[in-house]
Amino acid sequence: MDNQFVRLNKFLAERLGVSRREADELIKANQISINGKTAQIGDKVDKTSKVCYNNNDIPVQTEYLYLAFNKPIGYVCSRRAQGDTPTIYSLLPDKYHKLKTVGRLDKDSSGLILLTNDGDFAFQMTHPTFRKQKIYEVNLDKSLEPLHQQMISDYGVTLTDGPSRFKIINNQSFNLSSSKSHHNNSCSPHQAKQPQYIVFLTEGRNRQIRRTFAALGYKVTKLHRISFGKYELGNLATGKYIEVQK
Repeated sequence: MDNQFVRLNKFLAERLGVSRREADELIKANQISINGKTAQIGDKVDKTSKVCYNNNDIPVQTEYLYLAFNKPIGYVCSRRAQGDTPTIYSLLPDKYHKLKTVGRLDKDSSGLILLTNDGDFAFQMTHPTFRKQKIYEVNLDKSLEPLHQQMISDYGVTLTDGPSRFKIINNQSFNLSSSKSHHNNSCSPHQAKQPQYIVFLTEGRNRQIRRTFAALGYKVTKLHRISFGKYELGNLATGKYIEVQK
């Protein structure tokens, strides 16, 4: 934190690994104090502030961490398991459990997930105005009709939450060095014979790729993210992680 003031709920979200809404609830419950006084919604802090949570000091200065993780299929990106489905945090050491995912991949998807305790970084990577490109390897249950490919790429497909448009190319014509990373993920012989495509997406709506293809009668049988902004999966094995630079 520099000399500028930041909103308390943003500060708490970054330091405690909670959402800003959850941070506001802590403030409303009188569990947060600033310089010995009970905090209020809308308060701001700077590097000279002494912030406490239930009388325990929260360090104002912190070391930001940035983690690249190759998410396996069958895990959710939330902090809590969903029924019998485990969370990705069960695969990470305790010291990374306060990091928040930068966007998400659903249970049936795999590939690159970024985690961090830097809220500004997460915002710049995920907010639509920054248009950070994400690249995915996608298998479909049948070949994509050229007309449908052009429709998605040029005009978009109307979904319940608005039009969905992204670029699609055939996997054979794609030459990103990190695309070799998908060989670290096991797939059945049936999957290997299915039509494969590369999708370039700058949005981040819930299950957008799956819903877009489903609207045209296709089923996504594999969805594997190989890059996010400047970060590439490279040769990182499934279920493994590495600290990266901002």
